[in-house]
Amino acid sequence: MGKSVKDAMTANPCTIDADQTVAYAARMLKDEDVGLAPVVEGQRLVGTLTDRDIVVRVVAEGGDPQTVKVREVASHDLVIVDPQQDLDDALKLMASHQVRRLPVVEDGRVVGVLAQADVAEHAKEKKTGELVEGISKS
Repeated sequence: MGKSVKDAMTANPCTIDADQTVAYAARMLKDEDVGLAPVVEGQRLVGTLTDRDIVVRVVAEGGDPQTVKVREVASHDLVIVDPQQDLDDALKLMASHQVRRLPVVEDGRVVGVLAQADVAEHAKEKKTGELVEGISKS
């Protein structure tokens, strides 16, 4: 067995409460210099919010980031991985679902995020190329 997700993930990511405003979420993404925040209710993962979600689902639609709640625009079709899962399996999952980031969940709570950049740093060059190719397919 090769590396696990835990070996490559960014641990303890900042999460955002589903009841926060999109404006708050945008500031958090900026301050943390990340493109995705796991959305939680208490400790439970209920969605993800990306900088693109904010642009496409709020700004482009004329929504008010000061009043729109994160739960209204977050993605709820979640693809998650376990920290003990093999990194190669996580790569296949990313490619098959064409996603660049995966929340890492253990015992129902978010413990990390596995991003394409993390994979590029930890996986073999061939695997990284296959991941980018798989995500980029239309």
